[in-house]
Amino acid sequence: MNSDMSLVVSQRSDNEKTDHRAVDALYRISAFASTQPDPKLALEGILDEVMNVFDASSASICLLDADSDQLSIEVERGLSKSGKGFALPRGVGITGWVALHGEPFLCPDVEKEERYVELDDRVRSEMAAPLSEGGRTVGALNVDSLEREAFQEGDLRLLTLMANEAGRVLENMWMVQQLRRKADQFQTLVQVGQDMAGKRKIEEVLQSITREALLLMDCRLAAFFLYDPDNDLLNLHSLQDGSGPRSYRESLNPAESLLGTSLRGHRQVQTRDLFRTEEHHFIELIRDENLHSMLVTPVVYESEPIGLLTLYVDRKHRFNDDERMIARALADLGAIAVQNARLYARVFDSEESMRKSERLTTLGTLAAEIAHEIRNPLMVIRLLFDSLELEDMADENKSKDLSIIREKLDDLNQIAGRILDFGKSRESFRETFSLREILQEVALLVRLKLEQSHVSLNIEEASEEILIVVDKGQLQQALLNLILNALVAMPKGGRLEIKTVLSANAKAEILVKDTGSGVPDEFRDKIFDSFLSGSTGGSGLGLAISKRILRGHDGDLELVESTSSGTVFRLTLPLSV
Repeated sequence: MNSDMSLVVSQRSDNEKTDHRAVDALYRISAFASTQPDPKLALEGILDEVMNVFDASSASICLLDADSDQLSIEVERGLSKSGKGFALPRGVGITGWVALHGEPFLCPDVEKEERYVELDDRVRSEMAAPLSEGGRTVGALNVDSLEREAFQEGDLRLLTLMANEAGRVLENMWMVQQLRRKADQFQTLVQVGQDMAGKRKIEEVLQSITREALLLMDCRLAAFFLYDPDNDLLNLHSLQDGSGPRSYRESLNPAESLLGTSLRGHRQVQTRDLFRTEEHHFIELIRDENLHSMLVTPVVYESEPIGLLTLYVDRKHRFNDDERMIARALADLGAIAVQNARLYARVFDSEESMRKSERLTTLGTLAAEIAHEIRNPLMVIRLLFDSLELEDMADENKSKDLSIIREKLDDLNQIAGRILDFGKSRESFRETFSLREILQEVALLVRLKLEQSHVSLNIEEASEEILIVVDKGQLQQALLNLILNALVAMPKGGRLEIKTVLSANAKAEILVKDTGSGVPDEFRDKIFDSFLSGSTGGSGLGLAISKRILRGHDGDLELVESTSSGTVFRLTLPLSV
């Protein structure tokens, strides 16, 4: 056999060996889809096959980052330290050009190629092929050699085949991962729906929504703003991070924020750069936590805006369709749960109102029976008292006490008659009185009780005389209820102040201030409800009756403030014309 024939036979043998190795490599690459569940390990296995086939000095697989639109090295073999962790903009360098155009590229001599970006000064030749997934380029497979013209066109075709097969493997693996993730998300959403359906309080619902949003969306922070349509405000009700709920206060006008666009338009809104949008909410939080991107999802029930679910990440990120879909699903579940919680609250309020009505009806019947029974003994007491002829007493204080006793007996008789004549007008019992006179009589009535309770009383009267048209007995009863409540709040003694002033809107105001322990937080919104009592011995009717008395006089009774150092009530009454 001559030398030329021997050379042909040798080349054919080498080609057959190369083709055989390539076929085996392609087979092993395709097998990764079923044998290796971890995409990162699969990429490393693919790169090892590429290194073996081409006897390369180094190789890498670069993938596009959807947020930064840059190529980053996912796995590598043989790169120098300067090349590891390197990020390359799409279109820059040979790898970037391949990722941008979706075409393979062969560079026999890197020193003669303007597009080459040096990562290792030892490299002399390079070739790269695009990695595709779903018809779009997602990265590049890159091979280097320390020798010039180490790769030929046939090598580039083979690398392209291997890159195509690697792309199919990755596509299948990512699809399987995505399906598993969606299945997990669906299962989580079902559990979230079941969990929220059992919540009875709105705050619990909102905490649940933000907590699950963090678990499903891989966010830095999740917040829920509840919409107040009466004041046109978005009020923060829940803010959570990976550690749990956070204490933070925020209220904003929808017109002053990107959040308002989502609320008004009932559509999702996202931004990749919060620092450039000049956002007017969470200003300090965005800066301190270095938050970059935000997704806002409206929470709507039957076209009625309930609030907003907002998600934040600490990097520039474009929320994809799946993420937006999950946020919408959470918002829809939240809308139903919030509405259910509101309906439960209304049902409970209705039941409580019915119970109160039943108790009031029973109490009214019982009161009428008691009034009827005590009226006759009361009349006997009054007759016997008058028969004692105690008017001419030398002690002025005792004389005043007797006068007050006689007056209170008359009041008791009127109360009994008022109960029996319930529903009749009380206008005929009203007369013009000096507010100073009424307060002085109240002070006499409670002076012994004040001494027993070690409470000092100070009455600060307005400089001018204040005249009011009232049922004196009823007004004194309202004042007595407030004073007795104040004494209960000061079991170890204290100071009680009563101040009268003329308000700017020409009304008389009486301020009653104590130094007690204050009204508990859970009672402040309901202190004027009937049968609500903060003490074991109370009936829960004192403040409710007092408010009705003031309202019946075209005035009002309100809680001005209540802290651990004291409580202030204000009584308002119209002046005598």
